[in-house]
Amino acid sequence: MAINNPQQAYQQNKAVTSSPGELTLMLYNGCLKFINLSRNAIEANNVQLRHENLVKAQNIIRELMVTLKTDNELGKSMLAMYDFILSRLVEANTENSVEKLTEAEALVKDFRDTWKEALQIDRKHRHTGK
Repeated sequence: MAINNPQQAYQQNKAVTSSPGELTLMLYNGCLKFINLSRNAIEANNVQLRHENLVKAQNIIRELMVTLKTDNELGKSMLAMYDFILSRLVEANTENSVEKLTEAEALVKDFRDTWKEALQIDRKHRHTGK
């Protein structure tokens, strides 16, 4: 099947060629995108669009949860945080709550920013040997 949209082809190729760490960063960014679209839908009183985008954000958090290694305390703590984020996203959807959405967004941003920093440190170490 040929892809006619160059942007779509680029995104598909990027996903196929990215490292696991870069894929995780893409998931965090995607989740934030869907949270933002959900916020816009809440403000526009568009229930269907709010629901569709929050379900997408929830699915990303679920994917992060099932791929997380929980054989140590850090993994267990992250799983608990993901579960909390997921509950906030569900509540934002069922309660039409910008406050719950903002709470989830702040936590996802923290995870994303920390992950991004860890990737940069890893790249630096791999390229400089330090």
